[in-house]
Parts: sequence; C-alpha cells; structure tokens
Amino acid sequence: MEVIKQLRQREIRDLLGQRPIRTQQELAAALRERGFRATQATISRDVAELGLIKSNSAGVQTYVVPARVTEAESTGEERLRALLHDLPVEVRDAGLMLVLKTLPGSAHAVAAALDRTRWPEVVGSIAGDDTVFVACGDRTSMQRIRARLASLGR
Repeated sequence: MEVIKQLRQREIRDLLGQRPIRTQQELAAALRERGFRATQATISRDVAELGLIKSNSAGVQTYVVPARVTEAESTGEERLRALLHDLPVEVRDAGLMLVLKTLPGSAHAVAAALDRTRWPEVVGSIAGDDTVFVACGDRTSMQRIRARLASLGR
C-alpha cells in the first residue's frame, strides 16, 4: 500500500510540473488518465503531505510543489515545526486525546506532518477542517506529546 502511495505522489509531482492543475477534482481526473484511482479524501491527504500550495500563474491559482530548501525540511518533525511556527495552534486535553485547533483548511497538513513524525506516543490522529484529534495511549504519553508540540511551536 505504501508503494502505491509513493507512486501516486510521484505522479502528482510530475503532473504539476507538466500542466496547471487548479482543483483537487482536476488532479483526480489527471491521475485517472494515468491509471491511478483515488478518492477526494486521498487526494486531500496527498496535497497536505506533499505540502502543495496554490500559486498565481497568469491570473489563475494552480497547485505547485514548493521548493525544498534542505532534505531535513521534508521530515515530519521539521514540517510539523514549520506549521506550528506559522499557524496559530491551540492544544487542549480531552481524556486521553489532545485536540489541536488551528485555521480552517490547515488541520490535514498538521495531522499529516504529525503522522510522519512516527512518534511512538501517538496512537493515531484524525483531522477535520480546523481540528486534529490526537489519540494517546496514556496520560504520560499525552503530556510528552504536548511538551514536544510546545517546543516545536516556539
């Protein structure tokens, strides 16, 4: 499964280098033309994980792959650090979960970066539009994650 995801994301980068793509629906259609079937949710996760941004080209907003300054920037922790530095994120406790509130449209990027860190204390995460739920195994793990998030956001 991970191999298919890597191939699909490589194809997305290639597509964006070849032609302008304005919407996730256009991206899904272009992937279908190349033999990749993906749901809107999958495309949305890919957009977040690849860190795609919209850029103005000839008066039209299209997706582009941002230039990576260093290889380290593509790690989950570095991506999470950049997001926590750039976005307002409020962290609340809820039982054995942390609830991260951020700007509308930003939660998927935060959750994807958090998932990429592969921190052992994180049992899993679910992202909505502006909220990420982070499941923790126990209270000690939750406190560790909270502290790590705070240190990254400085």
